[in-house]
Amino acid sequence: MSLTLYGISNCDTVRKARRWLETNDVAYKFHDFRADGLESQTVRAWIDTLGWDQVINRRSTSWKALDLEQRETMDATAAEQAILSAPTLIKRPLLSGDGILELGFKAERYQELLT
Repeated sequence: MSLTLYGISNCDTVRKARRWLETNDVAYKFHDFRADGLESQTVRAWIDTLGWDQVINRRSTSWKALDLEQRETMDATAAEQAILSAPTLIKRPLLSGDGILELGFKAERYQELLT
């Protein structure tokens, strides 16, 4: 299995996901999108597969920092550009690889996907 866990290192939910993966001996690579950045085609693939409204965390401070017009007129193209400018807009963590593209962390869901 070739899995990548995308997130930021200081996010509590990302830490929980990492702990679960390590405890369950699931090999993965961690990609801190704040430190490591993101590529446009990767973000576009997530948006195309999941929908921009699923990829963006509307409860995040990054979302709230956008002006009202940006939030009201958001579409896939605008979401891609916004995410590339402020990666913390993404719901965290994002687990990707081997046919898996999962947003957020729930131990039960990871168990279902990975065992």
